[in-house]
Amino acid sequence: MAVQQRRNSSTRRDKRRTHYKLVAPTLVKCPVCGAYKQPHHACPNCGNVGDKKADAPAAEEAKA
Repeated sequence: MAVQQRRNSSTRRDKRRTHYKLVAPTLVKCPVCGAYKQPHHACPNCGNVGDKKADAPAAEEAKA
């Protein structure tokens, strides 16, 4: 097993950790109801996908 021989500096440690960050999800407004949704997904509020109506909104399926 490898054993550390010297202490890493805080700069070296922080360089390694620069890519460990949260990314906010991309959201767009629904063209029908104006609620925020993920692109290319059905709207959780009204159930529309772009200009087409989906079978049933996700909110109603969760209640059933």
